[in-house]
Amino acid sequence: MSFMSRLYDVIIFLINEKEVNDMAVIYATLIVKGKRTYKSVPSKLKNEVKLILIALECENLVEE
Repeated sequence: MSFMSRLYDVIIFLINEKEVNDMAVIYATLIVKGKRTYKSVPSKLKNEVKLILIALECENLVEE
């Protein structure tokens, strides 16, 4: 399974399981693609973005 396919599956799971802020999903996707850093995430979204990155097994991208 490709990484992008896994990313898609995890995001769909998170959206279906609970209400996830759309912007948190967008930031997490941009971080995984290397377009943004965790440091650039607005403080009110950081916890949710962190949880998404952990669910994607990308906790190494959570750097202050």
